[in-house]
Amino acid sequence: MLPNPKLYSLEAASAIRKQGRKGAFVLTNGCFDMLHVGHIYALQQAASWGSLWVALNSDASVRSLKGPTRPIFTEQERAYMLAALSYVSGIIIFDTPRLDHEIRELRPDIYAKSSDYTLETLAPEERVALENVHAEIRFTSILPGFSTTQLIEKITATHSA
Repeated sequence: MLPNPKLYSLEAASAIRKQGRKGAFVLTNGCFDMLHVGHIYALQQAASWGSLWVALNSDASVRSLKGPTRPIFTEQERAYMLAALSYVSGIIIFDTPRLDHEIRELRPDIYAKSSDYTLETLAPEERVALENVHAEIRFTSILPGFSTTQLIEKITATHSA
């Protein structure tokens, strides 16, 4: 297991949240299956809004969403890479398809999601949880041309050539 002082259990993250630190508590989530410049771009923007916490999909969760060949990196490796970003305050790993329980527990001030989503396309369970805790929903800009799926396709095509 990689040493990671920014990786917390949900209970520990909730205790930190309840301490009432200064500034906004910003929560985002994702697979971050293969950290790339598009992720960095969006995470930097979210971090500009307050203390950024990342809810990271577990390996099992990524497999259920992306298929049996994913994730590329394990949850511990992905958490380690995210922790290396100075503007990431903390990370939790979640194993469920939706983040509604974690949202209710952490009660973010701001929830950051990529702008390829809209209020209408957010998972209904997550949207209800965000409304229940009065979180402001903000969308980060997308850096065109960067997605994990596109990068995997590019690597595969290069390898096949």
